[in-house]
Formats: sequence, C-alpha cells, structure tokens
Amino acid sequence: MKKIIKNILKIFLLLLVAGIIFMAWANYSIKKNSEPFVFYNIADVPEAKTGLLLGTGKLLSNGTPNAYFYNRIQAAADLLKSGKIQYVIVSGDNSTKDYNEPVDMQLALMQQGIAHDKIILDHAGFRTLDSVVRAKDIFGQTRLIIISQRFHNERAVFLARKTGIEAFGYNAADVNKYAGLKTNMREYFAKAKAYWDLLFGVEPKFGGKKIVIP
Repeated sequence: MKKIIKNILKIFLLLLVAGIIFMAWANYSIKKNSEPFVFYNIADVPEAKTGLLLGTGKLLSNGTPNAYFYNRIQAAADLLKSGKIQYVIVSGDNSTKDYNEPVDMQLALMQQGIAHDKIILDHAGFRTLDSVVRAKDIFGQTRLIIISQRFHNERAVFLARKTGIEAFGYNAADVNKYAGLKTNMREYFAKAKAYWDLLFGVEPKFGGKKIVIP
C-alpha cells in the first residue's frame, strides 16, 4: 500500500512540474511572438478598417468604476478619431439581463463622440478566443487592431494570428500594479489556457449569421 501511495505522489509531482513548465513556456512564447505587433504609441499602429475592443465590466465588484474598462474606451476612441480605424467591434459578455458589456462599451464610446454607426456589437464575446474568431468568421475581418491592456493584447494578438488574422494590438493605459495584481496573476493562467485551446481546436461558444461591415 505504501508503495502505491508513493508512486501516486511521484506521478502527481511529475504532473505538477510538467504543468508549471508548460505554463512558463506558454507565457514566454506568447509574449515573444506577439511583441512585434503590440504598440503603446498610436503613431506606430498600422491602419485597418476595423478595430476589436475586448470587453470587461464597467464596474468592479465593489461598485467602483473599472479603470480597465474606461482606459480601453479611451484607447478605442483615440484610434477612431485618429483615422487608424473606421469601425470598431465591441465584443463582450451579455450572459445575463443586467450585464451587457457590448452595450456599455457602445454607450461609453458614444459619450466620447463616436458615431453610433461606427460601432458594431458582438454580444457573444464570452472569452478572448470567441471575440477573435468571431471577428473573422462572423464579421469577415482578416485584419484587425485589437484594443485592450498589453497583457491582454499579447494573448489576443497571438490567438488572432494563429487563426489567420493579420492582427495588431493597441495598448490601453494600464492600472497601477497593486490594483492589477489579481488580474495579472489570472492572465498567467489564461496564456497557458490559450495554448491549450489551440492545441485542442476549441471553438467559440456561439456562431451565427454573417454580419457585413461596410
């Protein structure tokens, strides 16, 4: 019995070590591969017809404004006003009646002076993978400027390029390190999951009819 337990522990430790190595490699690889395609300076961003604004909640769990959300809105508005993009897909979670990231993003952009007809809603962007793949499969875009914070853009641009999209990232302003600690820790696991999804051919939760962007 002791031998069996010992062997089980060995297997568990081997799997744990393998998992840690895989996560470290996935994070390094995604950062390295996406680095040439993500930018902080709007002048460095190539032009594209369409941007993809990745969703997040406008409020934190304690009810205070979410800086990630508002910084992304500002970045998207700046891209549109500069002429770097002509349209923006706002893609996010709309899983409950009282939570609608795409509509929240649409309203926030309109408050920044962006015209209603320049904003395309994607209500099925439940994950980054879903948002990216749907931009190509549903909205017909093969060249995109993805808008989020750098840590998120690295993963999104990587996924987009692996699915045949010529993608670039424009980095919205980040939040202070203390406020973003939990998010950055979660991103470490998310980058490993991105590789896992690619390896196993994970697809978006929802498809739908094709939507033409003028």
